[in-house]
Amino acid sequence: MVEPYYRWRNLYIASEDESSPFYGREYSEFEFENRIYNFLVHPQWDDFGSPTLLMKILFVDYDEGFTIIEMIGEWNDTIENDAMTLKRDIVDDLIHLGIDKFIIIGENVLNFHASDDCYYEEWFEDVEDGWIAFVNFHQHVTRELEQTGIDHYVIMGGEMEELDWRTYLPDQFYNKVESLVTKRLT
Repeated sequence: MVEPYYRWRNLYIASEDESSPFYGREYSEFEFENRIYNFLVHPQWDDFGSPTLLMKILFVDYDEGFTIIEMIGEWNDTIENDAMTLKRDIVDDLIHLGIDKFIIIGENVLNFHASDDCYYEEWFEDVEDGWIAFVNFHQHVTRELEQTGIDHYVIMGGEMEELDWRTYLPDQFYNKVESLVTKRLT
């Protein structure tokens, strides 16, 4: 059973962060309630309103203005409008708190079903001087994101698909991603 990355829990826990959308959430290690289709998933994943996609905010640095979020499941904009749900219920709250750099880890995103790019465009416009980076998404997911034009708003592909992010501390990982983003933008 895949559980969210846990080695940074000594540095940040979303359910203990009063500013987090998941503040106060309680988790059980024994009761498995969350599902993706008919498959039970580890109870540490957070439900944000999508029936096919779960997430975990692994780290937030309000001073530097960045967050690292891990995703699992099927990202379905066609039927479930996951981009809208993520944007309205999670991202908007974080932007309001000064977060303008988003690292989204997608190695556990198994499929992506596109609709249009309007929520990605809105997210991109809302971060102004920041950025959105998709890290370690599967090639078939990346191709679908590109075919829909989402890569106009999100930094992804290339070296972003080969990051051994678990070997870094959150600040080191952020610095690595930021250096890759800066290379792409210059």
